[in-house]
Amino acid sequence: MENENLPYIHRDISWLSFNYRVLQEAKDPTVPLFERLKFMAIYSNNIGEFFRVRMASVRNVLRVGKKTKRQIDYDPKNVIKEILRITNEHQVEFSHIFENQIIPELRNHGIFLLKRLDLNTEQREFVENYFDDHMLPYVQPVLLVKHKIRPFLINAALYLAVLLRDKEDPKGENKFAVVKIPSDHLPRFIKLPSAAGQHDIIMLDDIVRHSLEAMFPGYDIRNTFSVKLTRDAELYIDDEFSGELISKIKKSLIKRHVGPATRFVYDREMPEEFLEFLRDSFNLGKYDLLVEGRYHNNFDFFKFPTFGMDHLKNNPLPLLSYVPLEKSSGYFENIKKKDHFLNFPFHSYESVIRFFEKAASDPNVTHIKIVQYRVAKKSRIMDALKKAVLAGKQVFVFIEVKARFDEEANLDWGEKLEKIGIKVHYSFPGVKVHSKIALVRREEKNGPTFYSYLSTGNFHEDTAKIYSDFGLFTVDKRITNEVARVFNYLETVKVPAQEFSHLLVGQFNLRRSLVELIDQEIENAKAKKKAKIILKLNSLQDQEMISKLYEASQAGVKIQLIVRGIMCLVPGIKNLSDNIEAISIVDRYLEHARVFIFHNDGNEKIYLSSADWMVRNLSHRIETAFPIFDASIKQQIKDVIKLQLQDNVKARILDKEHNNFYKKDGSDLAIQSQIETYYYFKRKED
Repeated sequence: MENENLPYIHRDISWLSFNYRVLQEAKDPTVPLFERLKFMAIYSNNIGEFFRVRMASVRNVLRVGKKTKRQIDYDPKNVIKEILRITNEHQVEFSHIFENQIIPELRNHGIFLLKRLDLNTEQREFVENYFDDHMLPYVQPVLLVKHKIRPFLINAALYLAVLLRDKEDPKGENKFAVVKIPSDHLPRFIKLPSAAGQHDIIMLDDIVRHSLEAMFPGYDIRNTFSVKLTRDAELYIDDEFSGELISKIKKSLIKRHVGPATRFVYDREMPEEFLEFLRDSFNLGKYDLLVEGRYHNNFDFFKFPTFGMDHLKNNPLPLLSYVPLEKSSGYFENIKKKDHFLNFPFHSYESVIRFFEKAASDPNVTHIKIVQYRVAKKSRIMDALKKAVLAGKQVFVFIEVKARFDEEANLDWGEKLEKIGIKVHYSFPGVKVHSKIALVRREEKNGPTFYSYLSTGNFHEDTAKIYSDFGLFTVDKRITNEVARVFNYLETVKVPAQEFSHLLVGQFNLRRSLVELIDQEIENAKAKKKAKIILKLNSLQDQEMISKLYEASQAGVKIQLIVRGIMCLVPGIKNLSDNIEAISIVDRYLEHARVFIFHNDGNEKIYLSSADWMVRNLSHRIETAFPIFDASIKQQIKDVIKLQLQDNVKARILDKEHNNFYKKDGSDLAIQSQIETYYYFKRKED
């Protein structure tokens, strides 16, 4: 089927719809108060990264030549206008949620977020002393002079734009200034002296507001408005095919914080005269502007003080121990007996950490290999690898240094590992390595045995507590031999002589195999056999795969999609996609697992993967999708997916209008799939 003229939602417009689902959690009164604040922080953090990366990329398309533009299947100017329209709508709703829902609810629990005019005498004295003692060196007040004095605005830093007038000339012209709000050095939320039984807080922004007269003697402070400039954070190295990649990354990291503007955020109360002055001063275009409320950088709500009120948080779900691998003395023996499947963060991550710690201390282990995409700052896995090499084992670590916003941390880890003798390889130019795999070689009675761990998520002990991912431990030679083949390629950059028969590996057989699996369902449907596909993804954007799913729908294949983020396919169109249903789940944990289920005339094929169905994943990354052979594990995966498809609490229906309506199935029983999944595995533990 040709891609032309098929319904297709632009990826960035679809992503904004996903981020709105995050905002929906912030306004959901059934979500505990501090969790709602957390979702406001997530929304804000997401939109900040979006403008630093995606908006920067779309804006750059405006600058290319007409010939290049003709090769692009969208009008960048229209996309930018639509992005700004949608984002402005969301920001108005964000402010409404904060002012009319969150703040009153905080007050109901004795937490008062005060402004400078709300302070009593004791609190004013506290604020003034706090400014003198902690803030004075950082505020950097600058009086702006048109075409002469305009300071460099630090990326994502908060500033107050100040409207002043000379005291000696009260009817004269307005003057303008900027003052840095030092939230990069100090807490954003400052606890104030408070009456018994209540908690008063002031934001750092308002302490600066209170202190402006001392910074600008001789001027009347007429008004203040919060502003922030976001800069282009893309490194523009993904498609580099030549040169020394590591040095390019290091040079690009230095430039990241001084890139061109991609978003100037300003208080919607700012007068047009002041905005025009700032536009001119900082050389901003009309597409650089984004209006918000009184406060910016709302990702700081991650650190909002909770005063020990744990009842305003989610009820904890204590991590489930996976006894066969956590508490058994025969760790590798238990993996050898059967495959083991875990679902994080419901299961403790201890089983994965022990995989490396046991390998490091086991005298029979000779080799350890791992792909690292994102790494925790303090990592027991990395510590285990260090111990392993000091114990004389051969350790190979492939570090993907193009993992966005983790480039510097990954480079640092690589240098540390290399210093102690670990063999480290870095990114391929032009290709990202996104596979989540590890391999251990162990000498045993009947010869060496490969033990493999494959996952949908990174080897990151911190995100394992908040990302929902699947992991598999196996010694099945059908899998482990091919995992070894992937590592051989990563070490030698030599194309494997033998094709992959079981793993689906990006750059080799991933895209082709997925198309063949869909084609088989199409063939079965045309033969009047049952044909069904279930896909769980973070993102569905690749036009070739979307076209193939439309073709399958037209042939009668029933398709169920669970897509957390970008969703460019349009379900439910008569005679095209009316056999496709799609939902998205946003809840307390970030849905991160990728699952591909093909009915295959009753002989189901199930794959877990690191790969989304995006052009970048299927064409420009080394991804790994791994099959599930164990019948018991297959059933567990199907059970978990079934719970997600039945979710009628946190599931939203995906449609072309981006309504994000909550799924209502008429059931009397509320099914919140993440909670149900936890208790599903807890019952197995008992």
